[in-house]
Amino acid sequence: MMNIDKDLLSIQEVRNLVEKAKEAQKILATFTQEEIDKIVRTMAEEGIKASRWLAKVAVEETDIGKYEDKIIKNLFSTKRVYESIKDLKTVGIIHTDEENRVCHIAEPAGVIAALTPTTNPTSTALFKSLISIKARNAIIFSPHPRAVDCTCQAAEIMHKAAVHAGAPKGIIGCINYPTLEATNQLMKHPDVSVILATGGSGMVKAAYSSGKPAFGVGPGNVPAYIERSADVKKAVKAIFDSKTFDYGTICSSEQALICEKLNAHEVRKSLDELGGVFLTEEDMHKIERFAFRADGSLSPNIVGKSAIHIAEQAGVKVKSDARVLIAELSGVGMNYPLSREKLSPVLAYYEVENWQEACGLSKKLLALGGMGHTLSIHSQDQEVITRFALEKPASRIVVNTPSCLGAIGGTTGLTPSLTLGCGTFGGNSTSDNIGPMNLLNIKRLAYEIMSPDELTRQLLSAEADDGSDEELIKKIVMEVLKKIS
Repeated sequence: MMNIDKDLLSIQEVRNLVEKAKEAQKILATFTQEEIDKIVRTMAEEGIKASRWLAKVAVEETDIGKYEDKIIKNLFSTKRVYESIKDLKTVGIIHTDEENRVCHIAEPAGVIAALTPTTNPTSTALFKSLISIKARNAIIFSPHPRAVDCTCQAAEIMHKAAVHAGAPKGIIGCINYPTLEATNQLMKHPDVSVILATGGSGMVKAAYSSGKPAFGVGPGNVPAYIERSADVKKAVKAIFDSKTFDYGTICSSEQALICEKLNAHEVRKSLDELGGVFLTEEDMHKIERFAFRADGSLSPNIVGKSAIHIAEQAGVKVKSDARVLIAELSGVGMNYPLSREKLSPVLAYYEVENWQEACGLSKKLLALGGMGHTLSIHSQDQEVITRFALEKPASRIVVNTPSCLGAIGGTTGLTPSLTLGCGTFGGNSTSDNIGPMNLLNIKRLAYEIMSPDELTRQLLSAEADDGSDEELIKKIVMEVLKKIS
């Protein structure tokens, strides 16, 4: 009975939130670019101020990740994201093509349903709030059940800041009683226009099955290739900095390291010096049993935990300065569980003969659970880098940089974002790093640049060059023009 009451309560809450958001969005849609920019600036400033507090409550509630890195995530989602969107035109005429006489006019999408994960609860809420309001949309969050309080706090901070700067009340909301029924109600509500889904593959699949336009992100199983021309010490440091950042909870963090037999000795030496621990076969099996449940799904017990904690819980003895647990594998697939995405400082390790073999192995790793997401390469050979970029089913190929920060646009020139599309490779609607421009409808105002007669002469001229029957073509073209006029 209590479960039924909770479901009913959560469903009613969703209906109330959507009703308020719809009315608020109608008002926000009338705001000027200057008014929107003022609101977004104020939101970013308040988010920056709250970054440490939100990091604290996120770690305390979820018991996932590292406090210091959560701060960086929150600052990235506010300061860095704001800097990248503050000058974007998102209201009225945003672009004019003088030559072709076409004007692009921005219209908001409407009310956005936002699903947020337990791994990045506050940073995702901050980020999605900013890009939604920048595009004059309302947004309602459906938090992960194990991250309700911190996600709602982040949303409330953004809401108060927006209202203080002139936005209507109700423009940002968050479900306080999240249930599966409430999330489904939110996604399928007739007044919700778009779904921004960040979370497990099941939830993302549900978003795409809701009948609404959705931006969902697939899982990441990122291969990191250290090619023979790479600066090995720098490459290993970048991989470890990425793999241990917030204990591996960003889906663009490396899941497998591939090196060549030619540089393997140097790679192994650097791994050891930086706190890497190669697992014995027996210890690998212990980690596998701890990391994955009986049904093959990733256990939440390993997500966002330190290498020391994981080893202790799995019954594996490691050195006191262990940062990353390394599993040397001979294959890829379900028979090699640690070749999959692990969302923790556990790294698969492979040695290959050359870049061609690394290319094939990378494709297998991506196909296992990271299609369309991200690939990392460390190399000074531009030809190899280019071949990797041309041949891999990955939407982001980051070069000589920590993958988790490079893919989200932290250490690269990619659009700063915490929602990374995987394109059709991964069954997603886009391969973009999602930003405000993805949350707009773009209308085109098009003026005549050629009269029907000019079009006819041009087409006939082109066909005449091919020796076609001019009179027949003229007759066909005129009939078509009559139908469309």
